[in-house]
Amino acid sequence: MKKLISILVLSVLSAAVFAQPLKRSEIRTDSVHSAILGEDVNFNIYLPAGFDAASAQKYPVVYLLHGLYGTNVDWAERGHMKDVVDMLVASGEIVKMIIITPNAGHPDARNVQNGYFNVPGRAYEDFFFKEFLPEVEKRYHAYGDKEHRAIMGLSMGGGGSTVYSQRHPDMFSSCYAMSAWLDQDPKAIKNPNNKLGIVQQSVHDHSALAFIDNADEATVKALRTVKWFIDCGDDDFLLKLSMDLYIKMAEKGIKSELRVRDGWHCWEYWHQALRMALPFASRNFSAAE
Repeated sequence: MKKLISILVLSVLSAAVFAQPLKRSEIRTDSVHSAILGEDVNFNIYLPAGFDAASAQKYPVVYLLHGLYGTNVDWAERGHMKDVVDMLVASGEIVKMIIITPNAGHPDARNVQNGYFNVPGRAYEDFFFKEFLPEVEKRYHAYGDKEHRAIMGLSMGGGGSTVYSQRHPDMFSSCYAMSAWLDQDPKAIKNPNNKLGIVQQSVHDHSALAFIDNADEATVKALRTVKWFIDCGDDDFLLKLSMDLYIKMAEKGIKSELRVRDGWHCWEYWHQALRMALPFASRNFSAAE
């Protein structure tokens, strides 16, 4: 009988613990079903300490995009995102926020379709804006407005972040592009018919550089409402694209920050970049208050 009572007490205590608000920050893996893509799409989300699903408290949100050959777990497992965010929150360098990394890829990029743009048979950008963004922001208590939403990413995700902000400047307060894949030389696409070739062609078709070249005054005015930060290593094979984007934006009167730091296309670089990117996003949340 005593054993039974002990089990019941432990059960009640366990239920009470799980019913409490989140005391510490955590990273969860969740998913959204997409009718557009016809599949469930996984994502990782950083939730700050004190997050309570039953509370009405709202949070700013950062969309943190992974690169080619990557998945939604990369920033957590390889970029050590939680450690960086916890440190920045504790030091007061950033406000409490939620950070979401949606899956847009697979390590086998030659045989599994990757990318953040619409391609034949896979309308990822439509999914992101029409299904993913509204669902996760409702589910996890994001403010759901431009003033409290930022986007950033590395390599393919850096290009995706930039193009998303160009095409939807009413949606994001800031964009931080790390080692960004901003364009693709069509002559360098070795096999346009495999999945990798399709991604490469989509990057060319959604060139961030051509977008600035072709931007009319109304588009330029809208782009000026976004805070831009371009960050690339001095030994990175994509450096010229970042420098070209900075120059083209400057010529159109679109202010941005450019950093060329010691480093190349690697996680050591992006881990350090995240330490600058999140305060940049946070400052622009605060500026919009």
